[in-house]
Amino acid sequence: MGKKRVLVLCTGNSARSQMGEGLFRAEGGAGVDVFSAGTQPGSVRPEAITVMKEIGIDISGHRSKSVDEFAGQSFDYVVTVCDNARDNCPVFPADTERIHWSFEDPAAVEGGEEERLSAFRRIRDQIRERVKTFLRDHAVIDK
Repeated sequence: MGKKRVLVLCTGNSARSQMGEGLFRAEGGAGVDVFSAGTQPGSVRPEAITVMKEIGIDISGHRSKSVDEFAGQSFDYVVTVCDNARDNCPVFPADTERIHWSFEDPAAVEGGEEERLSAFRRIRDQIRERVKTFLRDHAVIDK
């Protein structure tokens, strides 16, 4: 079995898709070649970097990328992690399996730093569980 190519898409490629990329890479090991992108890229949220570091995953070197950077590339799976990305996802080759996971946007949570970090932790943990289930169900784990 060769490496599976996974693209995680969100709107801004600033939080959910960045955490998804880090989690796929950490949980999937050598079994996945994973990337993330956004339909309207911004910058990686510091809260996402913080909560991922809490579980030993460093995404501080990540940058927000446009889905256009991946035009013409083939992926085994394209995972959208927000409804806007699902609705605005470009067309990929027919052999690409599109999967949608709808997660609340932690960047939309208002309040103090602890409230925001709590929201990011909750979404991180939800994404982590989905990634683990996905890797198990698709027999992708190659650790």
